[in-house]
Amino acid sequence: MREKRLRLIITFHTTAAAMASERLCGEKGLPGRLIPVPREISAGCGMAWMADVEAKERIREALEAAHIAAAGYYELIL
Repeated sequence: MREKRLRLIITFHTTAAAMASERLCGEKGLPGRLIPVPREISAGCGMAWMADVEAKERIREALEAAHIAAAGYYELIL
């Protein structure tokens, strides 16, 4: 079983935006993976990007540069 720790969760308004972020992060070598949106968070899409909290600014900058709109940035223990 994986140890629970503080994680960055990025939600999106659409599944298309979530998938675009997965592609972008893969191309840029940014950490993380797609997960279902945790129950603690309400979002318009059922997919979210989970990564280490330390990568928040690098991921935010990459999403903004690629014009991929995030619905929200959260930090949860998962």
